[in-house]
Amino acid sequence: MAETASDLRAQLEPPPLIEGRHDDGTLNKTLNDFVWRRPPRGWLVLLLLGMAGTGVLFTAITITIARGIGMWGNNIPVGWAFGIINFVWWIGIGHAGTLISAILLLFQQKWRTSINRFAEAMTLFAVMQAGIYPILHTGRPWFAYWMIPYPSTNSIWPQFKSPLMWDVFAVSTYFTTSLLFWYIGLIPDLASLRDSSTSRRARIAYGIFALGWRGSARHWHHYKIAYLLLAGLATPLVLSVHTIVSWDFALSILPGWHTTIFPPYFVAGAVFSGFAMVLTLMIPARRYMGLKHVITARHLEAMAKVMLCTGLIVTYGYLMEHFAAWYSGNPYEQYVFFVTRPRGPYAWAYFTQMFCNVVVPQMYWFRWARRNVWTLWIGAVLINVGMWFERFNIIVTSLHRDFIPSNWAMYYPTWVDFSLLFGTICFFGTLFLLFLKFLPAVAVSEVKELNHELHGHRGHPGTEGAHP
Repeated sequence: MAETASDLRAQLEPPPLIEGRHDDGTLNKTLNDFVWRRPPRGWLVLLLLGMAGTGVLFTAITITIARGIGMWGNNIPVGWAFGIINFVWWIGIGHAGTLISAILLLFQQKWRTSINRFAEAMTLFAVMQAGIYPILHTGRPWFAYWMIPYPSTNSIWPQFKSPLMWDVFAVSTYFTTSLLFWYIGLIPDLASLRDSSTSRRARIAYGIFALGWRGSARHWHHYKIAYLLLAGLATPLVLSVHTIVSWDFALSILPGWHTTIFPPYFVAGAVFSGFAMVLTLMIPARRYMGLKHVITARHLEAMAKVMLCTGLIVTYGYLMEHFAAWYSGNPYEQYVFFVTRPRGPYAWAYFTQMFCNVVVPQMYWFRWARRNVWTLWIGAVLINVGMWFERFNIIVTSLHRDFIPSNWAMYYPTWVDFSLLFGTICFFGTLFLLFLKFLPAVAVSEVKELNHELHGHRGHPGTEGAHP
Protein backbone atom coordinates (compact mmCIF):
# COMPACT_ATOMS: atom_id res chain seq x y z
CA MET A 1 0.00 0.00 0.00
CA ALA A 2 2.85 2.37 0.82
CA GLU A 3 4.40 1.74 -2.57
CA THR A 4 1.06 2.36 -4.24
CA ALA A 5 0.64 5.66 -2.42
CA SER A 6 4.15 6.77 -3.33
CA ASP A 7 3.55 5.80 -6.95
CA LEU A 8 0.38 7.87 -6.99
CA ARG A 9 2.21 10.83 -5.50
CA ALA A 10 4.93 10.47 -8.13
CA GLN A 11 2.29 10.49 -10.88
CA LEU A 12 0.81 13.72 -9.52
CA GLU A 13 4.19 15.44 -9.42
CA PRO A 14 4.66 17.72 -12.45
CA PRO A 15 7.48 16.86 -14.87
CA PRO A 16 10.77 18.70 -14.21
CA LEU A 17 11.62 22.01 -15.85
CA ILE A 18 15.17 20.78 -16.51
CA GLU A 19 15.85 17.07 -16.92
CA GLY A 20 19.02 15.69 -15.41
CA ARG A 21 21.78 17.37 -13.39
CA HIS A 22 23.74 20.05 -15.20
CA ASP A 23 26.30 22.71 -14.43
CA ASP A 24 26.99 25.92 -16.33
CA GLY A 25 29.56 24.23 -18.56
CA THR A 26 27.29 21.45 -19.78
CA LEU A 27 24.40 23.88 -20.33
CA ASN A 28 26.63 26.18 -22.37
CA LYS A 29 27.87 23.26 -24.42
CA THR A 30 24.49 21.69 -25.15
CA LEU A 31 22.50 24.89 -25.74
CA ASN A 32 25.13 26.52 -27.97
CA ASP A 33 26.07 23.33 -29.79
CA PHE A 34 23.83 23.96 -32.82
CA VAL A 35 25.40 27.42 -33.33
CA TRP A 36 28.98 26.12 -33.45
CA ARG A 37 28.64 22.86 -35.36
CA ARG A 38 28.47 22.66 -39.16
CA PRO A 39 24.97 23.11 -40.59
CA PRO A 40 23.21 19.73 -40.84
CA ARG A 41 22.05 18.59 -44.26
CA GLY A 42 18.39 18.79 -43.24
CA TRP A 43 18.82 22.42 -42.15
CA LEU A 44 20.44 23.28 -45.50
CA VAL A 45 17.65 21.61 -47.46
CA LEU A 46 14.99 23.49 -45.49
CA LEU A 47 16.90 26.75 -45.92
CA LEU A 48 17.09 26.27 -49.71
CA LEU A 49 13.37 25.50 -49.86
CA GLY A 50 12.62 28.56 -47.74
CA MET A 51 14.77 30.78 -49.96
CA ALA A 52 13.04 29.41 -53.05
CA GLY A 53 9.66 30.24 -51.52
CA THR A 54 10.96 33.69 -50.58
CA GLY A 55 11.81 34.16 -54.25
CA VAL A 56 8.18 33.36 -55.07
CA LEU A 57 7.12 36.02 -52.54
CA PHE A 58 9.27 38.74 -54.08
CA THR A 59 8.12 37.75 -57.56
CA ALA A 60 4.48 38.16 -56.44
CA ILE A 61 5.31 41.50 -54.81
CA THR A 62 7.02 42.72 -57.98
CA ILE A 63 4.03 41.71 -60.12
CA THR A 64 1.63 43.38 -57.68
CA ILE A 65 3.60 46.65 -57.75
CA ALA A 66 4.11 46.59 -61.52
CA ARG A 67 0.55 45.68 -62.53
CA GLY A 68 -1.53 46.77 -59.53
CA ILE A 69 -3.97 45.22 -57.08
CA GLY A 70 -5.97 43.95 -60.05
CA MET A 71 -3.63 40.96 -60.04
CA TRP A 72 -5.30 39.93 -56.77
CA GLY A 73 -8.76 38.38 -56.64
CA ASN A 74 -10.30 41.37 -54.88
CA ASN A 75 -13.48 42.66 -56.44
CA ILE A 76 -16.66 44.53 -55.58
CA PRO A 77 -17.96 43.93 -52.94
CA VAL A 78 -15.00 41.88 -51.61
CA GLY A 79 -12.56 44.79 -51.48
CA TRP A 80 -10.73 43.23 -48.53
CA ALA A 81 -9.54 39.69 -49.07
CA PHE A 82 -6.30 37.71 -48.83
CA GLY A 83 -4.26 40.81 -48.01
CA ILE A 84 -6.13 41.60 -44.80
CA ILE A 85 -6.80 37.93 -43.97
CA ASN A 86 -3.07 37.22 -43.98
CA PHE A 87 -2.28 40.46 -42.14
CA VAL A 88 -4.57 39.62 -39.23
CA TRP A 89 -3.37 35.99 -39.20
CA TRP A 90 0.29 36.93 -38.98
CA ILE A 91 -0.32 39.60 -36.34
CA GLY A 92 -2.19 37.01 -34.26
CA ILE A 93 0.71 34.56 -34.53
CA GLY A 94 3.03 37.27 -33.25
CA HIS A 95 1.13 37.61 -29.97
CA ALA A 96 2.44 34.53 -28.18
CA GLY A 97 5.99 35.83 -28.03
CA THR A 98 5.14 38.89 -25.99
CA LEU A 99 2.73 36.94 -23.81
CA ILE A 100 5.32 34.26 -22.97
CA SER A 101 8.15 36.72 -22.51
CA ALA A 102 6.54 39.68 -20.81
CA ILE A 103 3.41 38.60 -18.97
CA LEU A 104 4.80 35.28 -17.74
CA LEU A 105 7.99 37.07 -16.68
CA LEU A 106 6.01 39.56 -14.60
CA PHE A 107 4.06 36.69 -13.03
CA GLN A 108 7.35 34.83 -12.40
CA GLN A 109 6.33 31.68 -14.26
CA LYS A 110 9.47 29.56 -14.48
CA TRP A 111 8.26 27.42 -17.37
CA ARG A 112 8.69 30.35 -19.76
CA THR A 113 12.48 30.23 -19.43
CA SER A 114 13.25 27.59 -22.07
CA ILE A 115 10.70 28.71 -24.67
CA ASN A 116 10.71 32.51 -24.52
CA ARG A 117 13.53 32.93 -27.07
CA PHE A 118 11.65 30.81 -29.64
CA ALA A 119 8.50 32.83 -29.07
CA GLU A 120 10.19 36.24 -29.19
CA ALA A 121 11.94 35.45 -32.49
CA MET A 122 8.69 34.11 -33.91
CA THR A 123 6.94 37.36 -32.93
CA LEU A 124 9.41 39.53 -34.79
CA PHE A 125 9.36 37.41 -37.95
CA ALA A 126 5.55 37.14 -37.93
CA VAL A 127 5.07 40.91 -37.57
CA MET A 128 7.50 41.44 -40.45
CA GLN A 129 5.31 39.24 -42.67
CA ALA A 130 2.17 41.04 -41.50
CA GLY A 131 3.61 44.45 -42.38
CA ILE A 132 4.00 43.51 -46.04
CA TYR A 133 0.26 43.24 -46.71
CA PRO A 134 -1.13 46.66 -45.67
CA ILE A 135 1.68 48.39 -47.57
CA LEU A 136 0.86 46.45 -50.73
CA HIS A 137 -2.87 46.82 -50.15
CA THR A 138 -2.63 50.62 -50.41
CA GLY A 139 -2.02 50.09 -54.13
CA ARG A 140 0.83 52.60 -54.14
CA PRO A 141 3.38 51.29 -51.64
CA TRP A 142 5.92 53.94 -52.62
CA PHE A 143 3.66 56.43 -50.81
CA ALA A 144 3.52 54.33 -47.61
CA TYR A 145 5.49 57.01 -45.76
CA TRP A 146 2.38 59.21 -45.95
CA MET A 147 0.99 57.14 -43.07
CA ILE A 148 3.76 58.43 -40.80
CA PRO A 149 3.09 61.88 -39.23
CA TYR A 150 6.34 63.46 -40.42
CA PRO A 151 6.66 67.31 -40.66
CA SER A 152 5.28 68.13 -44.08
CA THR A 153 5.24 71.50 -45.81
CA ASN A 154 2.34 70.20 -47.93
CA SER A 155 0.22 69.61 -44.78
CA ILE A 156 -0.28 65.96 -45.73
CA TRP A 157 -1.25 64.36 -42.45
CA PRO A 158 -2.60 60.89 -41.73
CA GLN A 159 -6.32 60.49 -41.09
CA PHE A 160 -6.19 59.81 -37.36
CA LYS A 161 -9.90 59.00 -37.26
CA SER A 162 -9.31 55.86 -39.31
CA PRO A 163 -8.75 52.57 -37.46
CA LEU A 164 -6.40 51.58 -40.29
CA MET A 165 -4.15 54.43 -39.22
CA TRP A 166 -4.28 53.17 -35.64
CA ASP A 167 -2.91 49.88 -36.99
CA VAL A 168 0.20 51.66 -38.25
CA PHE A 169 1.04 53.05 -34.82
CA ALA A 170 0.00 49.96 -32.84
CA VAL A 171 1.90 47.46 -34.99
CA SER A 172 5.04 49.59 -35.35
CA THR A 173 5.11 50.19 -31.58
CA TYR A 174 4.58 46.49 -30.93
CA PHE A 175 7.39 45.53 -33.30
CA THR A 176 9.82 48.07 -31.83
CA THR A 177 9.12 47.02 -28.25
CA SER A 178 9.32 43.31 -29.11
CA LEU A 179 12.64 43.85 -30.92
CA LEU A 180 14.14 45.69 -27.95
CA PHE A 181 12.85 43.09 -25.52
CA TRP A 182 14.29 40.25 -27.61
CA TYR A 183 17.63 42.01 -28.04
CA ILE A 184 18.03 42.90 -24.36
CA GLY A 185 17.45 39.25 -23.43
CA LEU A 186 20.06 38.18 -26.01
CA ILE A 187 22.94 40.33 -24.72
CA PRO A 188 24.31 37.89 -22.06
CA ASP A 189 24.15 35.02 -24.56
CA LEU A 190 25.85 37.10 -27.26
CA ALA A 191 28.66 37.72 -24.78
CA SER A 192 28.83 33.99 -24.10
CA LEU A 193 29.16 33.30 -27.84
CA ARG A 194 31.78 36.02 -28.15
CA ASP A 195 33.90 34.54 -25.36
CA SER A 196 33.59 30.92 -26.50
CA SER A 197 34.18 31.57 -30.20
CA THR A 198 37.34 30.27 -31.87
CA SER A 199 36.84 32.45 -34.96
CA ARG A 200 38.09 36.04 -34.95
CA ARG A 201 35.30 37.08 -37.30
CA ALA A 202 32.63 35.56 -35.04
CA ARG A 203 34.20 37.19 -31.94
CA ILE A 204 34.05 40.59 -33.61
CA ALA A 205 30.45 40.11 -34.83
CA TYR A 206 29.10 38.80 -31.52
CA GLY A 207 31.22 41.31 -29.60
CA ILE A 208 29.69 44.27 -31.44
CA PHE A 209 26.16 43.17 -30.57
CA ALA A 210 27.10 42.19 -26.99
CA LEU A 211 27.73 45.90 -26.29
CA GLY A 212 30.74 45.26 -24.08
CA TRP A 213 28.92 42.90 -21.70
CA ARG A 214 31.22 41.52 -19.00
CA GLY A 215 28.70 40.03 -16.56
CA SER A 216 29.55 42.44 -13.75
CA ALA A 217 27.09 43.19 -10.97
CA ARG A 218 26.45 46.63 -12.50
CA HIS A 219 25.70 45.08 -15.89
CA TRP A 220 23.29 42.58 -14.38
CA HIS A 221 21.58 45.32 -12.35
CA HIS A 222 20.96 47.46 -15.44
CA TYR A 223 19.94 44.41 -17.44
CA LYS A 224 17.28 43.35 -14.92
CA ILE A 225 15.85 46.88 -14.73
CA ALA A 226 15.67 47.24 -18.53
CA TYR A 227 14.17 43.76 -18.94
CA LEU A 228 11.42 44.41 -16.40
CA LEU A 229 10.65 47.87 -17.78
CA LEU A 230 10.28 46.51 -21.31
CA ALA A 231 8.15 43.64 -19.99
CA GLY A 232 5.84 46.14 -18.29
CA LEU A 233 5.69 48.22 -21.48
CA ALA A 234 5.03 45.18 -23.70
CA THR A 235 2.26 43.71 -21.53
CA PRO A 236 -0.49 46.23 -22.45
CA LEU A 237 0.57 45.92 -26.09
CA VAL A 238 -0.60 42.28 -26.08
CA LEU A 239 -4.11 43.59 -25.45
CA SER A 240 -3.95 46.82 -27.43
CA VAL A 241 -2.52 45.63 -30.75
CA HIS A 242 -5.11 43.01 -31.63
CA THR A 243 -7.86 45.09 -30.04
CA ILE A 244 -7.03 47.85 -32.51
CA VAL A 245 -6.87 45.32 -35.36
CA SER A 246 -10.38 44.16 -34.38
CA TRP A 247 -11.63 47.75 -34.53
CA ASP A 248 -10.85 47.74 -38.27
CA PHE A 249 -13.97 45.58 -38.49
CA ALA A 250 -16.01 46.35 -35.38
CA LEU A 251 -16.33 50.10 -36.07
CA SER A 252 -18.11 49.46 -39.37
CA ILE A 253 -21.85 48.79 -39.74
CA LEU A 254 -21.43 45.75 -41.96
CA PRO A 255 -23.34 42.63 -40.82
CA GLY A 256 -20.90 40.15 -39.32
CA TRP A 257 -18.48 42.90 -38.27
CA HIS A 258 -20.56 45.29 -36.21
CA THR A 259 -20.15 43.61 -32.82
CA THR A 260 -18.63 44.63 -29.50
CA ILE A 261 -17.23 41.18 -28.72
CA PHE A 262 -14.52 41.48 -31.36
CA PRO A 263 -11.72 43.00 -29.18
CA PRO A 264 -11.53 40.27 -26.47
CA TYR A 265 -12.38 37.57 -28.99
CA PHE A 266 -9.59 38.71 -31.33
CA VAL A 267 -7.05 38.91 -28.49
CA ALA A 268 -7.90 35.38 -27.29
CA GLY A 269 -7.71 34.10 -30.87
CA ALA A 270 -4.32 35.76 -31.34
CA VAL A 271 -2.86 34.08 -28.25
CA PHE A 272 -4.51 30.82 -29.34
CA SER A 273 -2.88 30.86 -32.78
CA GLY A 274 0.40 32.24 -31.44
CA PHE A 275 0.88 29.39 -28.97
CA ALA A 276 -0.06 26.94 -31.72
CA MET A 277 2.67 28.34 -33.97
CA VAL A 278 5.25 28.20 -31.16
CA LEU A 279 4.47 24.49 -30.70
CA THR A 280 4.51 23.90 -34.46
CA LEU A 281 8.05 25.26 -34.66
CA MET A 282 9.40 24.20 -31.30
CA ILE A 283 8.52 20.49 -31.31
CA PRO A 284 10.64 19.64 -34.41
CA ALA A 285 13.44 21.99 -33.26
CA ARG A 286 13.43 20.39 -29.80
CA ARG A 287 13.85 16.98 -31.40
CA TYR A 288 16.58 17.76 -33.94
CA MET A 289 18.57 20.28 -31.87
CA GLY A 290 18.81 18.04 -28.80
CA LEU A 291 16.89 20.33 -26.45
CA LYS A 292 14.68 17.79 -24.72
CA HIS A 293 16.52 18.28 -21.42
CA VAL A 294 15.48 21.95 -21.18
CA ILE A 295 12.20 21.86 -23.14
CA THR A 296 10.49 19.12 -21.21
CA ALA A 297 7.01 17.61 -21.09
CA ARG A 298 6.13 20.26 -18.51
CA HIS A 299 6.66 23.07 -21.00
CA LEU A 300 4.62 21.30 -23.68
CA GLU A 301 1.82 20.51 -21.25
CA ALA A 302 1.66 24.10 -19.99
CA MET A 303 1.38 25.40 -23.54
CA ALA A 304 -1.36 22.86 -24.31
CA LYS A 305 -3.30 24.13 -21.28
CA VAL A 306 -2.98 27.72 -22.50
CA MET A 307 -4.26 26.66 -25.94
CA LEU A 308 -7.18 24.85 -24.32
CA CYS A 309 -8.07 27.92 -22.25
CA THR A 310 -7.86 30.39 -25.13
CA GLY A 311 -9.64 27.90 -27.41
CA LEU A 312 -12.57 27.85 -24.99
CA ILE A 313 -12.64 31.66 -25.02
CA VAL A 314 -12.68 31.62 -28.83
CA THR A 315 -15.52 29.06 -28.76
CA TYR A 316 -17.44 31.33 -26.40
CA GLY A 317 -16.86 34.19 -28.85
CA TYR A 318 -18.38 32.14 -31.67
CA LEU A 319 -21.43 31.34 -29.51
CA MET A 320 -21.89 34.97 -28.49
CA GLU A 321 -21.71 36.12 -32.11
CA HIS A 322 -24.58 33.83 -32.98
CA PHE A 323 -26.52 34.71 -29.82
CA ALA A 324 -26.13 38.45 -30.43
CA ALA A 325 -27.33 38.06 -34.03
CA TRP A 326 -30.39 36.11 -32.88
CA TYR A 327 -31.18 38.38 -29.91
CA SER A 328 -30.76 41.61 -31.89
CA GLY A 329 -33.58 40.73 -34.26
CA ASN A 330 -31.53 42.29 -37.08
CA PRO A 331 -32.36 40.25 -40.23
CA TYR A 332 -29.06 41.15 -41.89
CA GLU A 333 -26.98 39.91 -38.94
CA GLN A 334 -29.10 36.77 -38.70
CA TYR A 335 -28.68 36.09 -42.40
CA VAL A 336 -24.87 36.26 -42.12
CA PHE A 337 -24.59 33.95 -39.08
CA PHE A 338 -27.39 31.49 -39.78
CA VAL A 339 -27.51 31.34 -43.60
CA THR A 340 -24.42 32.73 -45.34
CA ARG A 341 -21.72 31.11 -43.21
CA PRO A 342 -23.14 27.65 -42.37
CA ARG A 343 -25.22 27.15 -45.55
CA GLY A 344 -23.72 29.48 -48.15
CA PRO A 345 -21.12 28.81 -50.85
CA TYR A 346 -18.29 29.14 -48.30
CA ALA A 347 -19.81 26.70 -45.79
CA TRP A 348 -16.78 24.42 -46.23
CA ALA A 349 -14.55 27.20 -44.83
CA TYR A 350 -16.95 27.76 -41.92
CA PHE A 351 -16.97 24.10 -40.88
CA THR A 352 -13.20 23.83 -41.31
CA GLN A 353 -12.88 26.74 -38.88
CA MET A 354 -15.27 25.16 -36.39
CA PHE A 355 -13.58 21.76 -36.50
CA CYS A 356 -10.05 23.10 -36.09
CA ASN A 357 -10.79 25.79 -33.48
CA VAL A 358 -13.61 24.21 -31.45
CA VAL A 359 -13.32 20.42 -31.74
CA VAL A 360 -9.55 19.86 -31.97
CA PRO A 361 -8.53 21.74 -28.77
CA GLN A 362 -10.94 19.65 -26.67
CA MET A 363 -8.49 16.74 -26.75
CA TYR A 364 -6.19 18.79 -24.51
CA TRP A 365 -8.51 18.09 -21.59
CA PHE A 366 -6.72 14.73 -21.42
CA ARG A 367 -3.18 14.34 -20.09
CA TRP A 368 -2.22 11.78 -22.75
CA ALA A 369 -2.92 14.35 -25.47
CA ARG A 370 -1.03 17.10 -23.67
CA ARG A 371 2.06 14.91 -23.24
CA ASN A 372 2.16 13.27 -26.64
CA VAL A 373 4.27 15.29 -29.08
CA TRP A 374 2.37 13.99 -32.11
CA THR A 375 -1.08 15.02 -30.83
CA LEU A 376 0.38 18.36 -29.74
CA TRP A 377 2.04 19.04 -33.09
CA ILE A 378 -0.85 17.91 -35.30
CA GLY A 379 -3.33 19.81 -33.12
CA ALA A 380 -1.18 22.97 -33.30
CA VAL A 381 -0.99 22.76 -37.11
CA LEU A 382 -4.77 22.30 -37.37
CA ILE A 383 -5.36 25.25 -35.04
CA ASN A 384 -3.22 27.49 -37.25
CA VAL A 385 -5.22 26.35 -40.27
CA GLY A 386 -8.47 26.97 -38.41
CA MET A 387 -7.44 30.46 -37.33
CA TRP A 388 -6.62 31.36 -40.93
CA PHE A 389 -10.08 30.18 -42.00
CA GLU A 390 -11.61 32.16 -39.14
CA ARG A 391 -10.17 35.36 -40.67
CA PHE A 392 -11.33 34.19 -44.10
CA ASN A 393 -14.89 33.75 -42.80
CA ILE A 394 -14.93 37.07 -40.97
CA ILE A 395 -13.80 39.00 -44.04
CA VAL A 396 -15.01 37.22 -47.17
CA THR A 397 -18.37 35.82 -46.03
CA SER A 398 -19.32 39.18 -44.53
CA LEU A 399 -18.42 41.10 -47.68
CA HIS A 400 -19.50 38.88 -50.55
CA ARG A 401 -23.20 39.20 -49.57
CA ASP A 402 -23.93 42.67 -48.26
CA PHE A 403 -27.22 44.60 -47.94
CA ILE A 404 -28.09 44.57 -51.66
CA PRO A 405 -28.56 41.16 -53.33
CA SER A 406 -27.84 42.62 -56.78
CA ASN A 407 -24.36 43.49 -55.46
CA TRP A 408 -23.52 39.95 -54.34
CA ALA A 409 -20.46 38.28 -55.88
CA MET A 410 -18.13 35.37 -55.25
CA TYR A 411 -14.49 35.85 -54.35
CA TYR A 412 -11.84 33.68 -55.97
CA PRO A 413 -8.18 34.20 -55.02
CA THR A 414 -5.66 34.31 -57.87
CA TRP A 415 -2.27 32.65 -58.13
CA VAL A 416 -0.72 35.92 -56.94
CA ASP A 417 -2.78 35.74 -53.72
CA PHE A 418 -1.64 32.18 -53.08
CA SER A 419 1.95 33.10 -53.95
CA LEU A 420 1.95 35.90 -51.40
CA LEU A 421 0.62 33.62 -48.66
CA PHE A 422 2.99 30.78 -49.53
CA GLY A 423 5.89 33.20 -49.94
CA THR A 424 5.45 34.83 -46.54
CA ILE A 425 5.32 31.39 -44.89
CA CYS A 426 8.61 30.51 -46.62
CA PHE A 427 10.17 33.90 -45.76
CA PHE A 428 9.12 33.41 -42.13
CA GLY A 429 10.63 29.92 -42.15
CA THR A 430 13.89 31.17 -43.69
CA LEU A 431 14.31 33.84 -41.03
CA PHE A 432 13.54 31.32 -38.29
CA LEU A 433 16.11 28.82 -39.64
CA LEU A 434 18.79 31.54 -39.73
CA PHE A 435 17.90 32.49 -36.16
CA LEU A 436 18.30 28.87 -35.02
CA LYS A 437 21.74 28.64 -36.66
CA PHE A 438 23.34 31.89 -35.56
CA LEU A 439 21.76 32.57 -32.15
CA PRO A 440 20.95 30.36 -29.14
CA ALA A 441 17.38 29.11 -29.53
CA VAL A 442 17.09 28.92 -25.73
CA ALA A 443 17.98 31.73 -23.31
CA VAL A 444 21.16 30.17 -21.90
CA SER A 445 21.70 32.67 -19.08
CA GLU A 446 18.10 32.32 -17.89
CA VAL A 447 18.23 28.51 -18.00
CA LYS A 448 21.45 28.55 -15.96
CA GLU A 449 19.85 30.88 -13.42
CA LEU A 450 16.85 28.57 -13.18
CA ASN A 451 19.16 25.58 -12.81
CA HIS A 452 20.83 27.27 -9.84
CA GLU A 453 17.44 27.91 -8.24
CA LEU A 454 16.37 24.30 -8.70
CA HIS A 455 19.60 22.53 -7.76
CA GLY A 456 21.69 25.06 -5.85
CA HIS A 457 24.93 26.73 -6.95
CA ARG A 458 26.68 23.74 -8.44
CA GLY A 459 27.75 25.61 -11.57
CA HIS A 460 30.94 27.42 -12.36
CA PRO A 461 30.44 31.15 -11.76
CA GLY A 462 31.73 33.39 -14.45
CA THR A 463 31.53 30.84 -17.25
CA GLU A 464 32.00 32.88 -20.44
CA GLY A 465 30.70 36.05 -18.87
CA ALA A 466 27.06 35.00 -18.97
CA HIS A 467 26.46 33.96 -15.38
CA PRO A 468 24.71 36.30 -12.91
